Amino acid sequence: MDFDLTEEQSMLKEALQRLLRDKYDFDTRNKVLASSEGWSSEMWDQLAEMGLMAMSFAEDDGGLGGGMVDQMIVMEELGRALSLEPFFGTIVLGGAALRIACSADQRAELVPQVAEGSLKLALAHTERHSRFDLRHVETSATKDGDGYILSGEKSVVLDGDSADKIFVTARTGGSARDREGIGLFLIDSGSDGVTRRGYANQDGRRAAEITLENVRAEAVCGDPENALPEVEWIADQGIAALCAESIGVMSVLHETTTEYLKERKQFGVPIGAFQVLQHKAVDMFVALEQARSITMYATMMADSSDGDERARAMAAAKAEIGRGGRICGENAVQLHGGVGMTMEFAVGHYFKRMTMIDKTLGDVDHHMERLTEMGGLFE
Repeated sequence: MDFDLTEEQSMLKEALQRLLRDKYDFDTRNKVLASSEGWSSEMWDQLAEMGLMAMSFAEDDGGLGGGMVDQMIVMEELGRALSLEPFFGTIVLGGAALRIACSADQRAELVPQVAEGSLKLALAHTERHSRFDLRHVETSATKDGDGYILSGEKSVVLDGDSADKIFVTARTGGSARDREGIGLFLIDSGSDGVTRRGYANQDGRRAAEITLENVRAEAVCGDPENALPEVEWIADQGIAALCAESIGVMSVLHETTTEYLKERKQFGVPIGAFQVLQHKAVDMFVALEQARSITMYATMMADSSDGDERARAMAAAKAEIGRGGRICGENAVQLHGGVGMTMEFAVGHYFKRMTMIDKTLGDVDHHMERLTEMGGLFE
Protein backbone atom coordinates (compact mmCIF):
# COMPACT_ATOMS: atom_id res chain seq x y z
CA MET A 1 0.00 0.00 0.00
CA ASP A 2 1.29 3.46 -0.93
CA PHE A 3 1.33 5.79 2.07
CA ASP A 4 2.96 8.71 0.23
CA LEU A 5 0.93 11.92 0.23
CA THR A 6 -0.41 13.26 -3.04
CA GLU A 7 0.81 16.62 -4.30
CA GLU A 8 -2.41 18.29 -3.06
CA GLN A 9 -2.07 16.68 0.38
CA SER A 10 1.56 17.78 0.64
CA MET A 11 0.53 21.33 -0.24
CA LEU A 12 -2.21 21.21 2.42
CA LYS A 13 0.28 20.02 5.04
CA GLU A 14 2.84 22.70 4.17
CA ALA A 15 0.28 25.51 4.07
CA LEU A 16 -1.15 24.57 7.47
CA GLN A 17 2.33 24.18 8.95
CA ARG A 18 3.22 27.65 7.72
CA LEU A 19 0.05 29.24 9.09
CA LEU A 20 0.42 27.68 12.53
CA ARG A 21 4.15 28.40 12.70
CA ASP A 22 3.67 32.07 11.81
CA LYS A 23 0.44 32.81 13.69
CA TYR A 24 0.17 30.26 16.50
CA ASP A 25 3.44 29.83 18.35
CA PHE A 26 3.55 28.68 21.97
CA ASP A 27 3.37 32.20 23.45
CA THR A 28 0.41 33.11 21.24
CA ARG A 29 -1.33 29.89 22.24
CA ASN A 30 -0.88 30.73 25.92
CA LYS A 31 -2.53 34.11 25.38
CA VAL A 32 -5.42 32.39 23.64
CA LEU A 33 -5.63 29.91 26.51
CA ALA A 34 -5.96 32.77 29.00
CA SER A 35 -8.72 34.50 27.03
CA SER A 36 -12.38 34.36 28.03
CA GLU A 37 -13.32 32.09 25.10
CA GLY A 38 -10.30 29.82 25.48
CA TRP A 39 -9.80 29.63 21.70
CA SER A 40 -9.08 32.07 18.88
CA SER A 41 -11.94 33.16 16.62
CA GLU A 42 -9.34 34.77 14.37
CA MET A 43 -7.52 31.47 13.89
CA TRP A 44 -10.87 29.72 13.39
CA ASP A 45 -11.66 32.09 10.52
CA GLN A 46 -8.25 31.48 8.98
CA LEU A 47 -8.72 27.72 9.15
CA ALA A 48 -12.07 28.17 7.44
CA GLU A 49 -10.50 30.34 4.73
CA MET A 50 -8.07 27.50 4.01
CA GLY A 51 -11.04 25.22 3.39
CA LEU A 52 -10.41 22.96 6.38
CA MET A 53 -14.03 23.17 7.56
CA ALA A 54 -15.30 22.08 4.13
CA MET A 55 -12.62 19.50 3.48
CA SER A 56 -14.31 16.40 4.96
CA PHE A 57 -17.71 16.82 3.33
CA ALA A 58 -18.82 15.57 -0.08
CA GLU A 59 -18.97 18.06 -2.91
CA ASP A 60 -22.68 17.33 -3.37
CA ASP A 61 -23.25 18.52 0.20
CA GLY A 62 -21.26 21.73 -0.22
CA GLY A 63 -17.84 20.43 0.83
CA LEU A 64 -14.54 19.79 -0.91
CA GLY A 65 -14.74 16.00 -1.14
CA GLY A 66 -11.71 15.20 1.03
CA GLY A 67 -11.23 11.99 2.97
CA MET A 68 -9.89 10.65 6.24
CA VAL A 69 -6.27 11.02 5.09
CA ASP A 70 -6.82 14.75 4.63
CA GLN A 71 -8.32 14.93 8.10
CA MET A 72 -5.35 12.96 9.47
CA ILE A 73 -2.96 15.54 7.99
CA VAL A 74 -4.88 18.42 9.57
CA MET A 75 -5.19 16.76 12.98
CA GLU A 76 -1.48 15.98 13.10
CA GLU A 77 -0.57 19.61 12.44
CA LEU A 78 -3.13 20.88 14.95
CA GLY A 79 -1.56 18.48 17.44
CA ARG A 80 1.89 19.90 16.79
CA ALA A 81 0.55 23.39 17.51
CA LEU A 82 -1.55 22.30 20.52
CA SER A 83 -4.47 24.05 18.84
CA LEU A 84 -7.31 25.05 21.17
CA GLU A 85 -9.90 25.74 18.49
CA PRO A 86 -13.11 23.62 18.43
CA PHE A 87 -12.12 21.65 15.33
CA PHE A 88 -12.53 18.26 17.00
CA GLY A 89 -16.05 18.94 18.23
CA THR A 90 -17.26 20.65 15.07
CA ILE A 91 -15.52 18.91 12.18
CA VAL A 92 -14.47 15.53 13.56
CA LEU A 93 -17.39 14.50 15.79
CA GLY A 94 -20.05 16.88 14.50
CA GLY A 95 -18.93 16.41 10.92
CA ALA A 96 -19.02 12.62 11.28
CA ALA A 97 -22.56 12.85 12.67
CA LEU A 98 -23.58 14.93 9.67
CA ARG A 99 -22.02 12.54 7.16
CA ILE A 100 -23.05 9.26 8.79
CA ALA A 101 -26.42 9.89 10.45
CA CYS A 102 -28.08 12.89 8.79
CA SER A 103 -30.32 12.90 5.76
CA ALA A 104 -29.47 14.59 2.47
CA ASP A 105 -31.81 17.48 3.31
CA GLN A 106 -30.21 17.94 6.72
CA ARG A 107 -26.74 17.93 5.19
CA ALA A 108 -27.81 20.41 2.52
CA GLU A 109 -28.94 22.80 5.25
CA LEU A 110 -26.06 22.45 7.70
CA VAL A 111 -22.90 21.56 5.76
CA PRO A 112 -22.56 24.92 3.94
CA GLN A 113 -22.77 26.75 7.29
CA VAL A 114 -20.14 24.48 8.84
CA ALA A 115 -17.93 24.76 5.75
CA GLU A 116 -17.80 28.54 5.95
CA GLY A 117 -17.03 28.44 9.66
CA SER A 118 -20.23 30.13 10.81
CA LEU A 119 -21.75 27.06 12.48
CA LYS A 120 -20.02 25.15 15.28
CA LEU A 121 -21.15 21.71 16.40
CA ALA A 122 -20.65 19.30 19.30
CA LEU A 123 -21.62 15.74 20.20
CA ALA A 124 -23.24 15.24 23.60
CA HIS A 125 -23.13 11.55 24.41
CA THR A 126 -21.13 10.85 27.59
CA GLU A 127 -23.03 10.73 30.88
CA ARG A 128 -21.83 10.64 34.48
CA HIS A 129 -22.15 6.88 34.89
CA SER A 130 -21.33 5.77 31.36
CA ARG A 131 -17.53 5.65 31.64
CA PHE A 132 -16.50 4.57 28.12
CA ASP A 133 -19.57 2.46 27.37
CA LEU A 134 -21.31 3.94 24.33
CA ARG A 135 -24.46 1.94 25.12
CA HIS A 136 -25.01 3.75 28.42
CA VAL A 137 -27.64 6.41 27.76
CA GLU A 138 -30.09 7.61 30.41
CA THR A 139 -31.16 10.88 28.79
CA SER A 140 -34.76 10.39 27.64
CA ALA A 141 -36.49 11.24 24.37
CA THR A 142 -40.26 11.32 24.61
CA LYS A 143 -42.43 11.37 21.50
CA ASP A 144 -44.48 14.58 21.24
CA GLY A 145 -46.51 14.94 18.09
CA ASP A 146 -44.13 14.91 15.14
CA GLY A 147 -41.06 15.54 17.33
CA TYR A 148 -39.29 14.56 20.54
CA ILE A 149 -38.78 16.17 23.94
CA LEU A 150 -35.36 15.55 25.53
CA SER A 151 -34.50 15.53 29.24
CA GLY A 152 -31.28 14.51 30.96
CA GLU A 153 -27.67 15.45 31.61
CA LYS A 154 -24.56 15.12 29.45
CA SER A 155 -20.99 15.37 30.74
CA VAL A 156 -17.64 16.39 29.26
CA VAL A 157 -19.18 17.57 26.00
CA LEU A 158 -16.05 18.50 24.07
CA ASP A 159 -16.30 22.04 22.64
CA GLY A 160 -19.86 22.07 23.98
CA ASP A 161 -19.75 25.59 25.40
CA SER A 162 -19.03 27.16 22.00
CA ALA A 163 -21.31 24.97 19.85
CA ASP A 164 -24.28 26.54 18.06
CA LYS A 165 -25.98 23.19 17.53
CA ILE A 166 -25.46 19.95 19.44
CA PHE A 167 -26.03 16.33 18.48
CA VAL A 168 -27.53 14.58 21.51
CA THR A 169 -28.05 10.88 22.13
CA ALA A 170 -31.20 10.04 24.04
CA ARG A 171 -33.17 6.92 24.84
CA THR A 172 -36.57 6.34 23.27
CA GLY A 173 -36.91 2.92 24.88
CA GLY A 174 -35.19 0.17 26.83
CA SER A 175 -32.94 0.36 29.89
CA ALA A 176 -29.70 2.25 30.44
CA ARG A 177 -27.32 -0.14 28.67
CA ASP A 178 -29.49 -1.71 25.99
CA ARG A 179 -28.17 -1.43 22.45
CA GLU A 180 -31.66 -0.76 21.11
CA GLY A 181 -33.75 2.29 21.91
CA ILE A 182 -31.07 4.97 21.36
CA GLY A 183 -31.70 7.90 19.03
CA LEU A 184 -29.54 10.76 17.78
CA PHE A 185 -31.15 14.19 17.87
CA LEU A 186 -30.09 17.72 16.93
CA ILE A 187 -30.81 20.67 19.20
CA ASP A 188 -30.06 24.36 19.11
CA SER A 189 -27.79 25.31 22.00
CA GLY A 190 -29.93 28.38 22.68
CA SER A 191 -33.19 26.45 22.99
CA ASP A 192 -35.39 26.79 26.06
CA GLY A 193 -34.42 24.24 28.67
CA VAL A 194 -30.74 23.98 27.66
CA THR A 195 -28.24 24.85 30.40
CA ARG A 196 -24.50 24.77 29.71
CA ARG A 197 -21.62 25.06 32.16
CA GLY A 198 -18.39 25.51 30.28
CA TYR A 199 -14.92 24.86 31.67
CA ALA A 200 -11.35 24.10 30.66
CA ASN A 201 -10.02 20.55 30.90
CA GLN A 202 -6.55 19.81 32.28
CA ASP A 203 -5.00 20.45 28.89
CA GLY A 204 -6.82 23.74 28.37
CA ARG A 205 -9.33 22.40 25.84
CA ARG A 206 -12.92 23.48 26.42
CA ALA A 207 -15.80 21.23 27.43
CA ALA A 208 -19.21 21.62 29.03
CA GLU A 209 -21.73 19.99 31.31
CA ILE A 210 -25.13 20.21 29.62
CA THR A 211 -28.53 19.86 31.26
CA LEU A 212 -31.66 19.34 29.16
CA GLU A 213 -35.06 20.07 30.68
CA ASN A 214 -37.91 19.35 28.29
CA VAL A 215 -35.96 20.50 25.25
CA ARG A 216 -37.67 20.09 21.89
CA ALA A 217 -35.35 18.43 19.37
CA GLU A 218 -34.85 20.37 16.18
CA ALA A 219 -34.38 17.21 14.13
CA VAL A 220 -34.05 13.44 14.37
CA CYS A 221 -30.95 12.01 12.70
CA GLY A 222 -31.63 8.55 11.35
CA ASP A 223 -33.60 5.86 13.17
CA PRO A 224 -34.66 7.12 16.63
CA GLU A 225 -34.80 3.51 17.85
CA ASN A 226 -31.46 2.24 16.55
CA ALA A 227 -28.81 4.96 16.27
CA LEU A 228 -26.10 3.19 18.28
CA PRO A 229 -24.28 1.74 15.22
CA GLU A 230 -23.99 5.28 13.82
CA VAL A 231 -22.80 6.61 17.20
CA GLU A 232 -20.14 3.88 17.30
CA TRP A 233 -19.01 4.84 13.80
CA ILE A 234 -18.84 8.52 14.81
CA ALA A 235 -16.75 7.56 17.85
CA ASP A 236 -14.44 5.44 15.69
CA GLN A 237 -13.79 8.38 13.38
CA GLY A 238 -13.10 10.46 16.48
CA ILE A 239 -10.55 7.87 17.65
CA ALA A 240 -8.78 7.92 14.28
CA ALA A 241 -8.56 11.72 14.46
CA LEU A 242 -7.23 11.64 18.03
CA CYS A 243 -4.57 9.15 16.96
CA ALA A 244 -3.50 11.52 14.17
CA GLU A 245 -3.39 14.44 16.59
CA SER A 246 -1.26 12.41 18.97
CA ILE A 247 1.36 11.91 16.24
CA GLY A 248 1.80 15.66 16.13
CA VAL A 249 2.01 15.87 19.92
CA MET A 250 4.48 12.98 20.22
CA SER A 251 6.61 14.33 17.36
CA VAL A 252 7.12 17.63 19.16
CA LEU A 253 7.89 15.85 22.43
CA HIS A 254 10.55 13.76 20.69
CA GLU A 255 12.04 16.64 18.67
CA THR A 256 12.16 19.02 21.63
CA THR A 257 13.75 16.42 23.87
CA THR A 258 16.47 15.31 21.44
CA GLU A 259 17.36 18.95 20.79
CA TYR A 260 17.60 19.56 24.53
CA LEU A 261 19.90 16.55 24.95
CA LYS A 262 22.25 18.10 22.41
CA GLU A 263 22.28 21.54 24.04
CA ARG A 264 22.15 20.87 27.79
CA LYS A 265 25.60 20.23 29.25
CA GLN A 266 26.65 18.41 32.39
CA PHE A 267 30.23 17.72 33.46
CA GLY A 268 31.34 19.72 30.43
CA VAL A 269 29.62 17.55 27.79
CA PRO A 270 26.12 17.47 26.27
CA ILE A 271 23.90 15.18 28.32
CA GLY A 272 22.99 13.41 25.07
CA ALA A 273 26.46 11.84 25.23
CA PHE A 274 25.33 9.63 28.12
CA GLN A 275 24.20 6.27 26.80
CA VAL A 276 21.32 5.78 29.22
CA LEU A 277 19.74 9.03 28.00
CA GLN A 278 20.29 8.01 24.40
CA HIS A 279 18.36 4.82 25.14
CA LYS A 280 15.42 6.84 26.48
CA ALA A 281 15.42 9.01 23.37
CA VAL A 282 15.39 5.86 21.24
CA ASP A 283 12.45 4.53 23.27
CA MET A 284 10.58 7.73 22.41
CA PHE A 285 11.42 7.39 18.72
CA VAL A 286 10.28 3.75 18.58
CA ALA A 287 7.03 4.61 20.38
CA LEU A 288 6.41 7.45 17.91
CA GLU A 289 7.00 5.31 14.83
CA GLN A 290 4.83 2.48 16.13
CA ALA A 291 2.09 5.00 16.84
CA ARG A 292 2.46 6.49 13.38
CA SER A 293 2.06 3.09 11.73
CA ILE A 294 -1.06 2.10 13.67
CA THR A 295 -2.53 5.57 13.06
CA MET A 296 -2.19 5.07 9.31
CA TYR A 297 -4.04 1.78 9.65
CA ALA A 298 -6.77 3.38 11.77
CA THR A 299 -7.14 6.17 9.21
CA MET A 300 -7.60 3.65 6.40
CA MET A 301 -10.23 1.77 8.44
CA ALA A 302 -12.18 4.77 9.75
CA ASP A 303 -14.51 4.88 6.73
CA SER A 304 -15.08 1.11 6.65
CA SER A 305 -18.72 0.01 6.82
CA ASP A 306 -17.58 -3.25 8.47
CA GLY A 307 -18.25 -2.33 12.08
CA ASP A 308 -16.42 -5.30 13.61
CA GLU A 309 -13.19 -4.83 11.65
CA ARG A 310 -13.32 -1.10 12.18
CA ALA A 311 -13.78 -1.57 15.93
CA ARG A 312 -10.74 -3.88 16.07
CA ALA A 313 -8.58 -1.32 14.26
CA MET A 314 -9.67 1.55 16.51
CA ALA A 315 -9.22 -0.42 19.72
CA ALA A 316 -5.71 -1.46 18.69
CA ALA A 317 -4.78 2.04 17.58
CA LYS A 318 -6.12 3.79 20.68
CA ALA A 319 -4.37 1.33 22.99
CA GLU A 320 -1.04 1.77 21.17
CA ILE A 321 -1.39 5.55 21.10
CA GLY A 322 -2.03 5.65 24.84
CA ARG A 323 0.94 3.40 25.56
CA GLY A 324 3.33 5.24 23.25
CA GLY A 325 2.14 8.66 24.31
CA ARG A 326 2.89 7.89 27.92
CA ILE A 327 6.41 6.74 27.01
CA CYS A 328 7.05 9.95 25.07
CA GLY A 329 5.51 12.22 27.69
CA GLU A 330 7.17 10.72 30.74
CA ASN A 331 10.60 10.54 29.13
CA ALA A 332 10.32 14.10 27.79
CA VAL A 333 9.54 15.49 31.24
CA GLN A 334 12.21 13.36 32.94
CA LEU A 335 14.95 14.22 30.46
CA HIS A 336 14.20 17.92 30.71
CA GLY A 337 14.45 17.77 34.49
CA GLY A 338 12.74 20.41 36.62
CA VAL A 339 12.04 22.75 33.71
CA GLY A 340 9.84 20.08 32.13
CA MET A 341 7.37 20.49 34.99
CA THR A 342 6.91 24.25 34.64
CA MET A 343 3.93 25.94 32.98
CA GLU A 344 6.30 28.27 31.14
CA PHE A 345 7.87 25.41 29.17
CA ALA A 346 6.00 23.63 26.36
CA VAL A 347 6.85 20.01 27.23
CA GLY A 348 4.47 19.80 30.17
CA HIS A 349 1.61 21.16 28.08
CA TYR A 350 2.19 18.54 25.38
CA PHE A 351 2.25 15.77 27.99
CA LYS A 352 -1.04 17.06 29.41
CA ARG A 353 -2.60 16.94 25.98
CA MET A 354 -1.30 13.43 25.42
CA THR A 355 -2.79 12.34 28.73
CA MET A 356 -6.18 13.82 27.84
CA ILE A 357 -6.12 12.12 24.42
CA ASP A 358 -5.68 8.81 26.23
CA LYS A 359 -8.76 9.52 28.36
CA THR A 360 -10.96 10.59 25.45
CA LEU A 361 -13.18 7.91 23.87
CA GLY A 362 -11.58 5.16 25.93
CA ASP A 363 -8.18 4.76 27.58
CA VAL A 364 -5.54 2.05 27.15
CA ASP A 365 -7.13 -0.39 29.62
CA HIS A 366 -10.58 0.01 28.08
CA HIS A 367 -9.42 -0.64 24.54
CA MET A 368 -7.12 -3.50 25.51
CA GLU A 369 -10.13 -5.15 27.15
CA ARG A 370 -12.21 -4.53 24.01
CA LEU A 371 -9.50 -5.97 21.79
CA THR A 372 -9.23 -9.05 24.00
CA GLU A 373 -12.98 -9.61 23.88
CA MET A 374 -12.88 -9.36 20.07
CA GLY A 375 -10.09 -11.92 19.85
CA GLY A 376 -7.27 -9.56 18.88
CA LEU A 377 -6.62 -7.31 15.92
CA PHE A 378 -6.83 -10.15 13.39
CA GLU A 379 -8.95 -13.25 13.77
